[in-house]
Amino acid sequence: DFGAPINMVAAIQGYCRATRQPVPESRGEVVRCCLESLALRYRWTVNSLERLSTGEGNPPIDTIRVVGGGSQNYLLNQFTADACQRTVITGPVEAAILGNVMMQAVAVGELASVREGREAIAASFPQEIVEPRRGGGWDEAFGRFEALTA
Repeated sequence: DFGAPINMVAAIQGYCRATRQPVPESRGEVVRCCLESLALRYRWTVNSLERLSTGEGNPPIDTIRVVGGGSQNYLLNQFTADACQRTVITGPVEAAILGNVMMQAVAVGELASVREGREAIAASFPQEIVEPRRGGGWDEAFGRFEALTA
């Protein structure tokens, strides 16, 4: 439904109607619907990754890193922290190019490892730490989300 619709707002509203959810009408309601849906999908993804990686020596995922343009959206980052009940660390915005430069630096020996490169990037660019808040109805919302996406 959302791959490449002619009118994304109409697609979102149509999906909400078809699945008997509240239909967002204003621009703010549509944006909030999108951000909440993204945060719930992140929770689904983190839960799936943890299920796949369970086993001896595999620690739980306690931090989510949001990079690129999404790292600049405070509300998305707070929703993600709240929905997932995990700390969110944001930045850098230009993650793709920095990752490319880092891998080239590792390849030519300027950096000893990917870990060293990640540490250098983290020390060079601002990051924001967003802590999860309790409550807010995220568990109930996630139950509805899972039922819709099953």
